Amino acid sequence: MNPIEHIRRWQEELTGWRRDFHAHPETGFEEVRTGALVAERLESWGIEVHRGIGRTGLVGVLRSGNGDRAVGLRADMDALDMPEANGFAHRSTVPGKMHGCGHDGHTTMLLGAARYLAETKNFNGTVHFIFQPAEEGQGGARAMVEEGLFRRFPCNAVYGLHNRPGMPVGQYGIREGAMMAGCAFFDLLIQGKGGHGARPESTVDPVVCGAAIVSAFQSIIGRNVAPNDTGVVSVTGFSAGTAYNVIPDQVSLRGTVRAFKTETMALIERRMHALAASIAEGFGATASLDFREVTVPVVNGPEQTAKIADAAAAMVGEAAVDRNRIPAMGSEDFSYMMAEVPGAYILVGNGEGEAGGCEVHNPHYDFNDAAIPYGAGVLAAVVERELARMEK
Repeated sequence: MNPIEHIRRWQEELTGWRRDFHAHPETGFEEVRTGALVAERLESWGIEVHRGIGRTGLVGVLRSGNGDRAVGLRADMDALDMPEANGFAHRSTVPGKMHGCGHDGHTTMLLGAARYLAETKNFNGTVHFIFQPAEEGQGGARAMVEEGLFRRFPCNAVYGLHNRPGMPVGQYGIREGAMMAGCAFFDLLIQGKGGHGARPESTVDPVVCGAAIVSAFQSIIGRNVAPNDTGVVSVTGFSAGTAYNVIPDQVSLRGTVRAFKTETMALIERRMHALAASIAEGFGATASLDFREVTVPVVNGPEQTAKIADAAAAMVGEAAVDRNRIPAMGSEDFSYMMAEVPGAYILVGNGEGEAGGCEVHNPHYDFNDAAIPYGAGVLAAVVERELARMEK
């Protein structure tokens, strides 16, 4: 039976689990309740569970046959620090926290795949079900890797997924190579000399200096990054002053940088340091830049991309699989796992319009439960391809 159809038999139960996760969101490295429920369900299907990997992460291990190859399947579990504006019955019960990115759905999809594989065991080898904490900018994937994820649970390939609002349910998107951008956060502190707003000549105005730096940063992409490359520099915060008639001593800026190549990210960082320092010097101020890598780019391996795309096409038809999806400037720390083990990351349609088209990180977002069998199904199907049983 097509894995999607097999898993769809549990739709009502899986939907209940997903909505329970949604109602009880836990943010990075706090996924205690979520992890406990995941472990309980895995163990009920005879899957061996290892807890406390990357603090609140866990790994389920399922073996079948005598094959020596292993595949990792990963889902993120954490919610976001943001209020929810929905009014449905399964809305967040935790003030200021919500599953605004669909990780409740991803966790449920991986549980569905685990249940299917434990029941059918139509593979020869080992599957590692990786339930990751703290994807939302807190380094959960890197924490799991640094704590020995792949030393303890060696994998020949690793696969992950994400829901995509606006893409119809039942469709998939993927591409070989760069799939999502690397991400960095930055903070810039400009030190000037404060004074009365009526006597600017006696000050070193960090506000004017900061404004000049913001404008200069926008020249990096247009004049330093090659036209056939891509990057983004966004200043998303500018904090200065507390009174109308006071020029402050300091200004602080913050923001994010995105790029598809580590070399491009390094170039942008160098130019930001140089521009901030030279512009501040010109104003008689000083500037201190703190530039922090959050994720490296998601780069899909050619072999793994083909396998999961083929697995999807075998279930829903080639027309429903976009194999040349436009890469996204969003980031995903699954990239740290893929830097250790070759893998692929696929998008799963979350629906259009009111059914699932609301963008992620929006207070009105909700994961579309109709997508659960498609995410679970493609994860299960790629295992069956990677660890195919030998014909007798």
